[in-house]
Amino acid sequence: MVLGIESSCDETGAGIVSGGRLLAHVVASSMDEHARFGGVVPEIAARAHVQAFNPVVQEALDQAGLRISDIDAVAVTTGPGLSGALQVGLAGAKALAYAAGAPLYGVHHLAGHVAADTLEHGPLPNPCMVLIVSGGHTSLLFVRDLVRDPILHLGDTVDDAAGECFDKVARVFGLPYPGGPAIDRAARGGNGCAVAFPRPLTRPGDAPYAFSFSGLKTAAARWAEQHRVRGEELPLADGAASLQEAVADVLTRKALAACREYGVRTLVVVGGVAANSRVRALAEERCAAAGVELRVPPLTLCTDNGAMIAAVGDLLVRAGSAPARLDVSIDPSAPLEYAALHPVAPPRACRSLDHDPNVRQPARAARARAGCVAPSG
Repeated sequence: MVLGIESSCDETGAGIVSGGRLLAHVVASSMDEHARFGGVVPEIAARAHVQAFNPVVQEALDQAGLRISDIDAVAVTTGPGLSGALQVGLAGAKALAYAAGAPLYGVHHLAGHVAADTLEHGPLPNPCMVLIVSGGHTSLLFVRDLVRDPILHLGDTVDDAAGECFDKVARVFGLPYPGGPAIDRAARGGNGCAVAFPRPLTRPGDAPYAFSFSGLKTAAARWAEQHRVRGEELPLADGAASLQEAVADVLTRKALAACREYGVRTLVVVGGVAANSRVRALAEERCAAAGVELRVPPLTLCTDNGAMIAAVGDLLVRAGSAPARLDVSIDPSAPLEYAALHPVAPPRACRSLDHDPNVRQPARAARARAGCVAPSG
């Protein structure tokens, strides 16, 4: 029984997986609290995780009919993500692992997205091509054994991610946050060929598997601005549909090209933008034409959740991987190299405050109780 904890951004997630089977899946989102700011506010996100952590974990245990003593391992996102948000999840996961007498596993957030598909479609083919598309990440990966082998990056975004492009253009279009779902809704009934938005990095000589969506974002913003300068009503449905078409075209074109070059017969599309209706539809169409199997998790597993982290933890346990030590830390900008992520903060920064005359003795004592420094005297 593996309990997974996710807190890298604005969702507090807890999931329980056993032998590849999903037993519980609970998510609390603070998205509504960020909407008026047009994006995620790190401090608000961290405070929301503190409030939601215990109820979410308890609900997951209740769904599975378990107690904390029944948990055999705890897996938690240790990066990448918002520093304060990650700290809340890791602190809670350490407490749960200690209480259950269970090993703790640090998990790379993006590996969690990849593993989410296994909860719906079973073990990943070895090898497979994985396209991760989310608000902060757009990557094309060659994956063999997810928890045993290094993950090969064929290409990543050089600027804005696909989801980030949707969020920023949605604001220019006057649509609410989060931008991805808003663009998807606005595109219904629109013509995806109405506006000739650019397809970045698709010309001969460009990096074949790198992504760039900053120029597309700018093109969409200028298109909207030109209509407003002329005093014309913005043809929102056509603009949103054309933007979606450009993003979906670039993503699927590069992914299928990689499948052909590497002789891979399975494409897995994961991450929040995998929930976009046009991305899914065009991927299905092009994979069917190329004879490539397409695997996409259900919508509830595309966005951030604890079940995907539990899925990685379950794979790590079954592979006999070594757990993390309880002094495991976070890495907010961790590159995806392996599914397990067990960074440890250097002790030097922690100890240096013990000799800082500006740190009052009560603060030093509190740090000692936390196990950070040895108490003086």
